[in-house]
Amino acid sequence: MATVALQGQTVHTIGELPEVGSAAPDFKLVNSKLQDKTLADYAGKKVLLNIVPSLDTPVCALSTKRFNQLAEGRGDAVMLMISSDLPFAQSRFCGVEKLKNVQPLSLMRSRKFAKDYGVLLIDGPLAGITARAVVVIDAQGKVVHAELVDDIANEPDYDAAMKCL
Repeated sequence: MATVALQGQTVHTIGELPEVGSAAPDFKLVNSKLQDKTLADYAGKKVLLNIVPSLDTPVCALSTKRFNQLAEGRGDAVMLMISSDLPFAQSRFCGVEKLKNVQPLSLMRSRKFAKDYGVLLIDGPLAGITARAVVVIDAQGKVVHAELVDDIANEPDYDAAMKCL
């Protein structure tokens, strides 16, 4: 169990992020076409997981837009934005913001991803959705960067994530 802050209140996650050097846990998440996507769908690519509570919050929206900018011209990598939002809301957000370099994925069908990656909040006002985190996975499926943001209201360390990507 890890602790993070939310508006000055301590909240807890169900576990810990995968360790750097470990195999990234597989996942099944839902894309904008209501199709299941797994880690295997991105085999041979570097993968950045920007895990956020909801794209309908200022910091989540900001980090998604920032990673969209950073993804420009990165054909060797894929940027996945993972949230509890429905795929329809994710698509609407990306359309309104003209985001073409990120792929939103939803926890709509299961919280297994959030449990396996240790980011499911188990208490506090956001219990049941995710803490803010960034995980970078290399082309061989190994975790090369893992950041659980200490306060859900803070942005992740973009530079550290991009150095590992």
